[in-house]
Amino acid sequence: MKPDATSEYARFLSIRQRGLCLPEAQLNERLAGATILVTGGTGCIGSALMTQLAARNPGRLVSVSRGVTTPWEQPQGAEYVTGDVRDRARLDELIAQLRPDVIFHVAAQRSPALAEIEVHRTVTTNVLGSRNVLAAAAAAGVPQVVCASTGKALRPYSPETYTASKRAAEWIGATVAASTDMLVSACRFTHVLDNSIIYERLLDWAADDQAVVRLHSASIAFYVQSALESAQLLLLAFAGAARGEFRMHAITDLGWPLNLLDVALGVLESKKSRTPIYISGYDPGYEEVPFPGLYDPATAGDVSPLLNAFETAALTSSPCPMIDAFRLDMTQDAVGQKLLAALEAVCERTENQVQVKAALDELSWSLLDATLSAAPQAVLDRSAKLICRHEESMTPVHRRVTEAIKAHATPGP
Repeated sequence: MKPDATSEYARFLSIRQRGLCLPEAQLNERLAGATILVTGGTGCIGSALMTQLAARNPGRLVSVSRGVTTPWEQPQGAEYVTGDVRDRARLDELIAQLRPDVIFHVAAQRSPALAEIEVHRTVTTNVLGSRNVLAAAAAAGVPQVVCASTGKALRPYSPETYTASKRAAEWIGATVAASTDMLVSACRFTHVLDNSIIYERLLDWAADDQAVVRLHSASIAFYVQSALESAQLLLLAFAGAARGEFRMHAITDLGWPLNLLDVALGVLESKKSRTPIYISGYDPGYEEVPFPGLYDPATAGDVSPLLNAFETAALTSSPCPMIDAFRLDMTQDAVGQKLLAALEAVCERTENQVQVKAALDELSWSLLDATLSAAPQAVLDRSAKLICRHEESMTPVHRRVTEAIKAHATPGP
């Protein structure tokens, strides 16, 4: 037993109690009496958000989800209806009936591993479903939409389905914010303790004498936040929206990353389990080696780890000193829209995961170019210089991303 495993596990569990400061007067003034629609309000974060919203005396609070029942708390007075974000007609019907003042879009397929198996469902939910929510809201004149995203989307390109789908959803949000009068904003979550997939597995493995604890690596460190923080972050994204731009919000200080092996050992110790641990290597859907150009050492320690170097350059005002906010800058052109239409056409034609993933990947490379085209020249030039020393050890995907950055940077001597 590692001597620090028990304390690391205790630190992991303590995160459940963390929360953020909120501009209560502003939130109460804007939400009291409002009609609020939450997609995915029966999930962990959606339920925590519903509780937070119910406490601010809305006129009507409605969750729409696929009908999944969960043990999460359901606040008194909230309404729960069935609907799927992939069904545009159902969204149009609900929005026409409710005429919401704000929509919080939380519904998503959230598992990176499952995304590589259920590619079609992930893409149609996370990409096309997000497009449906935003388009239906804009068409109906809804004043504001707040979206939930993931810290994995800080990667300007990813070959992994889950990350790519959430990155594409962020681009759609930025497009709608730039092309309509609707307020559109979002926030990025990292690993949420209250619905942690790996923690649930660790508990199951520890309770099974015949099981094996399977970890990708012995050196994994990861950031964690609570469901309460996540719900409050959505409220802050609501408060921090600005017309004409897509502002993303993330917690500045997530604490020191937790060591997954220590957490696993802490679980086994707490359950008096002798279940062995097996280091299996990385599953599809998880990145083994991060791209070396994600962070700039000159600024990385001052902002949320869920922002990359290009995004740090677009920092803007924040509604709370505990979070960072930035403009998600991506150039708007016809190429991305054409590739999104092509992705939708593939999804309508087939559920073949190879074909759907190929269409998503083509869109993802286009969004990398849209990101780099909008980045400040000085940031591009510095990034190109910082990553050149790592080129020989890069994966082919990372080398292609590097070439894209260098193509946008000022040519060297």
